[in-house]
Amino acid sequence: MKCPFCGFSDSKVTDSRVMDNGSAIRRRRACEACGERFTTYERLDEIQLTVVKRDGTREAFDSVKIFNSIIHACDKRKVTADQITETVTEIENHFLNSMRKEVSTEEIGELVMDKLKKLDEVAYVRFASVYRQFKDIDSFVIELTQLLKDKA
Repeated sequence: MKCPFCGFSDSKVTDSRVMDNGSAIRRRRACEACGERFTTYERLDEIQLTVVKRDGTREAFDSVKIFNSIIHACDKRKVTADQITETVTEIENHFLNSMRKEVSTEEIGELVMDKLKKLDEVAYVRFASVYRQFKDIDSFVIELTQLLKDKA
């Protein structure tokens, strides 16, 4: 690590501590040339995930939008806030761990539906009716029939 005082390119670590629940490391260093001490922080470089919408526009990934849509789908259902938070975290981690920089709204919607199908079938149907934009009762019945086949 380059010394901020004299510019020498070598320093030694005198102390290391884990910070922020393990997401960062604080290091005290001493310059080998001038002896000055300084602190550095090491953090994981997080990938900023971009969502590609149906119309081709792009925006930053926002897990709050997923959380709100799942809350809405689970309204008056026996689904706890912890279950919803865990589901949103699983969805977010799935895409962040994929190491991709872009993800489509279709991929997000399909994963949300997969998670909701396991969590609560009524919430799944509610979400699917908005996400799939059912135009009539026949398309709704087709989705319900598929759900019943999957359940059997």
